[in-house]
Amino acid sequence: MSKVWDMAGYWFSLHHLLQEISEPDSEPNNMKKIAIFTSGGDSPGMNACVRAAVRAAVYYNIEIYGIRRGYTGMIKGDIVMLDSKAVSNTVQRGGTILKSARSEEFRTPEGRKKAYEQLTALGIEGLIAIGGNGTFTGSDIFYNEYGIPTVGAPGTIDNDLYGTDYTIGFDTAVNTALDAIDKIRDTADSHDRIFFIEVMGRDSGYIAIQSGIGGGAELVMVPETNSSIEEVIETLKGGWNRLKTSSIIVVAEGEDEGGAIAVSNRVKKHVPYADIRVTTLGHIQRGGSPSAYDRILSSRLGVAAVEGLMQGRKNVMAGIINNEVVYTPFKETITLKKPIHPDLIRLVNILSV
Repeated sequence: MSKVWDMAGYWFSLHHLLQEISEPDSEPNNMKKIAIFTSGGDSPGMNACVRAAVRAAVYYNIEIYGIRRGYTGMIKGDIVMLDSKAVSNTVQRGGTILKSARSEEFRTPEGRKKAYEQLTALGIEGLIAIGGNGTFTGSDIFYNEYGIPTVGAPGTIDNDLYGTDYTIGFDTAVNTALDAIDKIRDTADSHDRIFFIEVMGRDSGYIAIQSGIGGGAELVMVPETNSSIEEVIETLKGGWNRLKTSSIIVVAEGEDEGGAIAVSNRVKKHVPYADIRVTTLGHIQRGGSPSAYDRILSSRLGVAAVEGLMQGRKNVMAGIINNEVVYTPFKETITLKKPIHPDLIRLVNILSV
């Protein structure tokens, strides 16, 4: 694969972000009541993040409420007080105990007004949002209209949010995909087959690139690179010339050439004699008990979100960069692209020979 990478601006911005790691955007405040919710696609580790935020709030003598089903629950007033016991035995659970939903009503001024009325009726002064770009966009608009600050935690398996090295659930999703790739390789080898394995990643190839490297894939196709059908065929023929009888190609769902089915159909036209199969992993990547890394990451981010609100931060995402907690403005998280490091692309090419 080849592509011209403009990484200088990204790494300069990252360096600048680290320089301002501890600077809150206003004076510390004495919040008494906050609320937490999960929104968008679920990811393993969300419960660990909720648990950490609740226990941090209890530690700092702050009342904390849970909003069920994201912005939908905020509008409907589906809000309950949480305590330490309410989040017991949740650190190992996948999914989200607070549930999640996508709310079209919150996109309207009328919906956001209802949400504000529900929050103010309980005296809630700040929010913790666990989610991705859509979640943070909604929080940013909500603050501009009603002044309720939010600190976000990056909850998405795609690992595509600017301002953190890893997002909640990414490590678990990669390991889930890797386990599937290992099993598929056994049957691919037994039958001398080519398998195209589709993993999640509509706009980001992070799951594909890391599970592909870990699973020994012959090729990885991601949205960030200029892959082509011709390159796939060339890679397969190169393997056959080395007497390789089976191959694994990992395809991110957002790949420019199409998903795994579309790519495999086009390849089949050029090599009709090849025995080709397709496996789409789908939502299996969202579920399951979070890995140790995701539990620890989520716990750090949950505590950081509470402490961010206490420090007077608003409209920022708590993240981890170089093992340090950082806070990135929502506007940067939403608009700036986090590219795959070119060394990972290069590694795929080296290891595929």
